[in-house]
Amino acid sequence: MNKPDKKRADQLKDQYVSLIDRHLQDLVHNKAEDMHEIEDFARQMFIHPIHLSNTIKAATGESACSIYQYKILAVAQQLLADPARSIRDISLTLTFEPSQFVKWFKRFTGLTPSQYRRLNRHPA
Repeated sequence: MNKPDKKRADQLKDQYVSLIDRHLQDLVHNKAEDMHEIEDFARQMFIHPIHLSNTIKAATGESACSIYQYKILAVAQQLLADPARSIRDISLTLTFEPSQFVKWFKRFTGLTPSQYRRLNRHPA
């Protein structure tokens, strides 16, 4: 990748990450109801989803999907830090069925959300 292409790839990556962050905050604050797909972000960026995926992979070494999944995981972990929020509520906020959320979370962390919450409990 030559310098102008690398600069453009970094711009696309930054825009993609920004759109993910904004969308996840919209979900958390009930401003969005559905989890976006990669295609939705590509559409917002006025590029083809395959171009987005290829560019993200070239710029970061990670897939666009992987970056998105880890961003979702970070939000899930933040929400789990609030003991007032039930795991069911968190899963629905992130547009998962509760049982699917538990399986998804465990696949990424090796822990169920309950186990994660217990291990990361902060003293009041």
